[in-house]
Amino acid sequence: MEATSRWALVTAIAPVAWGSNYFVTHQYLPADSPLYGAAIRALPAGLLLLLVRRTLPRGSWWWKSLVLGVLNVGAFFALIYVAAQLLPTSVAATIMATSPVVMMLIAWAAVAERPRVAQLTGAGVGIAGVGLMVLDGGAAVNAGGVLASVAAMTMSSLGYVLAKKWSADVDVFSLTSWQLIAGGLALLPFAVAVEGAPPTVDAPAVLGFAYVTVVATAVAFAAWFTGLRHLSAGTVGLVGLLNPITGVLLGAAVAGESLGMPQILGIALVFVGILLGQPILRPFLRRVRRRAAGPAAGQPAR
Repeated sequence: MEATSRWALVTAIAPVAWGSNYFVTHQYLPADSPLYGAAIRALPAGLLLLLVRRTLPRGSWWWKSLVLGVLNVGAFFALIYVAAQLLPTSVAATIMATSPVVMMLIAWAAVAERPRVAQLTGAGVGIAGVGLMVLDGGAAVNAGGVLASVAAMTMSSLGYVLAKKWSADVDVFSLTSWQLIAGGLALLPFAVAVEGAPPTVDAPAVLGFAYVTVVATAVAFAAWFTGLRHLSAGTVGLVGLLNPITGVLLGAAVAGESLGMPQILGIALVFVGILLGQPILRPFLRRVRRRAAGPAAGQPAR
């Protein structure tokens, strides 16, 4: 259980870094070049990790890296860009919060990881918490934006499960670097076609790109795929709910955004949902079920 908790903490680096990425992107990076921004974020991060391991793909890993790179990086970033243009952030965040359930179902079909009741319950509680944190009753909903957001969430969930299924014989740094490089290269033609020339960047933008490249991409993706290596997809997906919590808390602490009772209650619910999906609580939940079932079965409660 101690090792499991350690891997959960390692995994948590990823959603916390991704949550902070929202703030850095909005404050310091060019707003009108999201596709270039995504490519600049992914390619250097992949090359940095490649320098660490100095290992190129072999055999089937050439096409597997391309598939995973498109699902987890290239298509995902492009679809998130479309969703961000068409949907309020609150709606997009709530749709993305359903990814733990989708990951559990795909993992059940692909790697025979049957979701536990506690994980499904935790996902439901977590989704409700994210909704309380970010949803605005007056938010307009665009059907195209919803489709883009659902597609992004589904494709990345599939990509994460495939990475878990395929990567037993590959070290995490190599696995991550190949995907980031493939995804970044896949993004470049779309960036040129849609956005034209690369954006000019000032000193704060250079520092911002350095942060999102090293911390929010290289370190974060390596931590995420490390978690998938050692934990179930359901557990990892629930840890991912730390992403919107980080965004909300940073907005309150740094940008001066209001944090009312609905947001506080939502944060509490998300933490409860994450904890319900952690294996460390399994013995406790089993004891609770045994005590609840004991009297019903005519047995004395212990």
